[in-house]
Amino acid sequence: MNQKVKSIRPFIGSKNFETSRNFYRDLGFEEVTLGDQMSVFTMGNLAFYLQKAYVKDWIDNTMIFMEVEDINQFYMELLALNLPDQYENVRLSPVRKEDWGSECFLHDPSGILWHFGEFK
Repeated sequence: MNQKVKSIRPFIGSKNFETSRNFYRDLGFEEVTLGDQMSVFTMGNLAFYLQKAYVKDWIDNTMIFMEVEDINQFYMELLALNLPDQYENVRLSPVRKEDWGSECFLHDPSGILWHFGEFK
């Protein structure tokens, strides 16, 4: 391939589209509405598409890894957002150390598992 790759943008679903939209805005993503069935959420040069679509097996098996510069600081910022108290089914797990680095986990309102991690 001789093309310069510019981005990769996964498509994720939502059990309740409006709740998920609010959640991702509260998480710090900026939303661009693409219609009543889809939005793109961005943070810096990262992006993903959120769809008004729910397929349980798909949602239950969706995981996204986002690399951050300082996982401990990022985790403290996640704690300060208090998302589990604001959204049903949202769970935040503490930072854990692995051989490759460290990560924490956040389940979104639909059940999508986000891994936030820092490599050694």
